[in-house]
Amino acid sequence: MPITVQDVLDKLMEPVDTIQNTVDKLKAGDPTTEVKGIATAFMATQQVIEQTLALDANLLITHEGIYYSHHDHTESVEKDSVYKEKRRFIAESGLAIYRFHDYWHRYKPDGIMAGLIQDLNWQSYIVENQPAATILSIPSMTVAEISEYLKERLGIQYLRFSGDVMMKCTCIGLLAGYRGGGSLCIPLYEQENLDLIIYGEGPEWETPEYVRDAKFQGKQRNLIVLGHAESEEPGMRYLSQCLQTMFPSIPSYFIPAGQALEVI
Repeated sequence: MPITVQDVLDKLMEPVDTIQNTVDKLKAGDPTTEVKGIATAFMATQQVIEQTLALDANLLITHEGIYYSHHDHTESVEKDSVYKEKRRFIAESGLAIYRFHDYWHRYKPDGIMAGLIQDLNWQSYIVENQPAATILSIPSMTVAEISEYLKERLGIQYLRFSGDVMMKCTCIGLLAGYRGGGSLCIPLYEQENLDLIIYGEGPEWETPEYVRDAKFQGKQRNLIVLGHAESEEPGMRYLSQCLQTMFPSIPSYFIPAGQALEVI
């Protein structure tokens, strides 16, 4: 019996209770189309879309929005030539594109976090999976050593940090994506007695400034910033592996979007 786009979507949403007002929607394509191949990506860039088609996949599952905003509001870009060209290309391709964000984060454990921890090979160090953070107890390493390990495991060219690169750390808070705000991160340092927080991104005037003041006061607080995509792409690679198990008859691919910002 053919597996349709809707069959795949239903299977992905099955483990989670219905979420109201979610951004997770079929953004393009026909839900009754038979699925020939599935690609997953952090971001449905035009390059990723073209790579999906080249693989003869006709369903692309993206974590973030297609049109440059979390809610895919297009009012500000409707007259823009880049937006119009991308929208035309998607429509003519016939590709089905599904946004899989809220449901994937609501898995237990969070699907994005599970993929990140798998790529870091830190599964055995988990102390607690919290709704927005995972607490880990790792063998003692300096901030500098952890940074090099992160770059090697995740294929990241550079990182940003605040704190003391020579401080040895064992207790870490790991937060993927846009979870670096002060209201979430700052309480974790004392509640969990953290040496280090590693997150994707957050307002630079909140947690980084707190860590700067903590260092000036002689308190042991450290922060490493991975970047949003860098922290969440592993979760979409992990999703591709899960899809291959769910639908073994359908080829599944992970397509890395790469970094949007380069170093000059």
